[in-house]
Amino acid sequence: MIKNTVNLPELLLPAGDMEKLKAALAFGADAVYAGVPKYSLRTREIGFRQETLKEAVDYTHKLGKKIYLVMNIYAHNLKVNGFLKELDRIAEINPDGLIMSDPGLISQALKRYPHIAVHLSTQANTTNWTTVKFWRDLGVKRIILSRELHLDEIADMHRHVPDIELEAFVHGAICIAYSGRCLISNYLNHRDANQGTCTNSCRWEYKLAYDKGSILDVEKEQIPFEKTISIPDGFSLTEPKRHDEKMPVFEDEHGTYLMNSRDLCAVELLPDLVKAGVVSFKVEGRTKSAYYAAMTARSYRRAINDIADGKPFNPENLRDLMALSSRTYTTGFYTRNPRHFGENFGDGYSAGHTHRVTGILKSYDEKTGMGEFEIKNRMNIGMELELITPDNKMNFTLQTMKNLHGVDVHEAHGGAGNMYILMPCYPGDHAFLRQKII
Repeated sequence: MIKNTVNLPELLLPAGDMEKLKAALAFGADAVYAGVPKYSLRTREIGFRQETLKEAVDYTHKLGKKIYLVMNIYAHNLKVNGFLKELDRIAEINPDGLIMSDPGLISQALKRYPHIAVHLSTQANTTNWTTVKFWRDLGVKRIILSRELHLDEIADMHRHVPDIELEAFVHGAICIAYSGRCLISNYLNHRDANQGTCTNSCRWEYKLAYDKGSILDVEKEQIPFEKTISIPDGFSLTEPKRHDEKMPVFEDEHGTYLMNSRDLCAVELLPDLVKAGVVSFKVEGRTKSAYYAAMTARSYRRAINDIADGKPFNPENLRDLMALSSRTYTTGFYTRNPRHFGENFGDGYSAGHTHRVTGILKSYDEKTGMGEFEIKNRMNIGMELELITPDNKMNFTLQTMKNLHGVDVHEAHGGAGNMYILMPCYPGDHAFLRQKII
């Protein structure tokens, strides 16, 4: 399935740990990115430690692919010395690039290790060609573009500064704030997004409350939404888990400013991004599952290969992405300002759409035809399942399942440990089982 990708855009997948890294690479990624502990904006990504990052780099290079390490915090003085010491250690394991944001730390990295490419993080908010030129002149190799850009703006950047790589997000969560510059988490939990400790407070469920005055008083102050207004005294915002903590809130014609964005899905816009000059398609999601890494890699790999073959867009690639849990999808800012169409007012969590992953392959015994699977969700004898590999999908009925002691099992639930399952065919080294739910 994976062809020679010379002159094709790079497909860049998140790697929150070794399992996710291996899944992403097996299912079609050209490159992966992983966070450096303490110095990445995803401190919830706890799959890697200093010693395992070297394993990740070595494994990726053995496959002839690339790995970029993320050190994109905006450091306070207390973190600078530790950052520079960690930079020295990271340089020794030979990553293909460093994803960074802080101008001073970028300058230090370029001076100390000019042979290691620096990619400017989306956190740096690059929104015009003069900024692209500035970073190009400083020595940065690639710009990871702000997610608030239109296709025409990206094309204009490429026209003005053609000798620098442009990377764009094509899939994953979108921050409701301008490329991550948000203070909600800090305000509520004293956890700073720009220091890597965002609690995703924008995703929580909030309710508007009014605890004094009268309905008549409120109605007297109501006016048409022709301008931004302040909510009358007495209104506050509450979150169910903090019901006795009342937050002041201001509102305009679009609603309150604590909102939950939809997830990005730009698989239909890949040809347009290529024309605009983008050379790397990035998928967000270092804290998401190995199944997510595999399925997004598989769908976008196939879409990129179709571009190379001159084929029209295949809706099957979108259907596979719709099978993943999401906050519903939007194409973001690439073709228009999504305004309220980019917001999810219904819930603050990801919900599965059409399928549920039930198992991850751990090993396969050719003699018995049994695969050992880590059980992720309930499976029972007689259930219709789909086997997904990097190259194929196959439906089959689960007929035989045994525990690790070889005893027949009729039903297994997530967290029950690994089980042996009779396979309809040889699954290869990497495979998932899933069940269609709608």
